[in-house]
Amino acid sequence: LRATGRFREAEPLHRRALTGADRALGPDHPDTLTSAHNLASLLADLGRVEEAEPLCRMSLSGRSQVLGPDHPDTLTATNTLARILQAMGRYSEAEPLYRHALT
Repeated sequence: LRATGRFREAEPLHRRALTGADRALGPDHPDTLTSAHNLASLLADLGRVEEAEPLCRMSLSGRSQVLGPDHPDTLTATNTLARILQAMGRYSEAEPLYRHALT
């Protein structure tokens, strides 16, 4: 749905996936962290960056701890958080995250 631009239809499915992963696997499982990241990214695409930010921070923190700071999934979450902060006009916070994601 998301790939076809049907973001609003995708949101409840992403929320259900996150809830299910959290219950079945726990909050620190990589699949749960991916579900949180996917929902954060979707919310950002919908322009709901204030709602997306804490989810993305949670995913980034968990991925960093579980997978390491330089794992590709952690760097993806880093880039997503930078994009969210940029959309919020928080450029000084976004820039170092973009730089880290690129190195």
